[in-house]
Amino acid sequence: MPVFRLPDQIIFPEPELSRKDGLLAVGGDLCIERLILAYQMGIFPWFSRGDPILWWSPDPRLVLYPDALHVSRSLLKTLKQGHFVVTLDRDFSQVIAACAGVPRDKQPGTWITADMMDAYCRLHEAGFAHSVEVWNQGELAGGLYGVSLGKCFFGESMFARKNNASKVGLVTLVHLLRKWSFNLIDCQVTTQHLVRLGAREIPRKQFMAELKLALKSPTHKGKWDAG
Repeated sequence: MPVFRLPDQIIFPEPELSRKDGLLAVGGDLCIERLILAYQMGIFPWFSRGDPILWWSPDPRLVLYPDALHVSRSLLKTLKQGHFVVTLDRDFSQVIAACAGVPRDKQPGTWITADMMDAYCRLHEAGFAHSVEVWNQGELAGGLYGVSLGKCFFGESMFARKNNASKVGLVTLVHLLRKWSFNLIDCQVTTQHLVRLGAREIPRKQFMAELKLALKSPTHKGKWDAG
């Protein structure tokens, strides 16, 4: 399959036209309208510093259903100990900066460029992007951020400065999404870390059908509250 070059017009080719590795298109911009359309179509941006904007729609797709979350005994013990305090949307910019700055195994740099940070901060200000902050003794110990549309949460990145901090944030978020009757959490690409927490791969065709259903519900916009 070819890789499509996006025009100035805010449009995307159909996701099933993506290459085997999931790459669909190149170019465009990171304006709010284009990002929202991308997520609605099961597409997301992912590129490194110095590269053009690359748009992806992988097959299979990793998803986590809220009711399928797996909490290990050790994580459950950590949750009960209460060493962490979890907040939502308290400091989005600090969370995304931390996600960009934390070293990753087998990754020499970060895909969260300055342009990406600016774009998602604008999405946050518009009420579509949200952060989970995990605090320990007043210091940011971990967290995650993502985009919410309808009854789907699109997870983007997470980080931890203390053991289990990001997991505590994810568990708190999943419990909240379950309370709000969210259908699914899009985890994008497979990592064993997320698989151990209950995520699983599904065919893109199934993901698109479930996403279409989730998008029929109103979007829970604005500042979120963990309380």
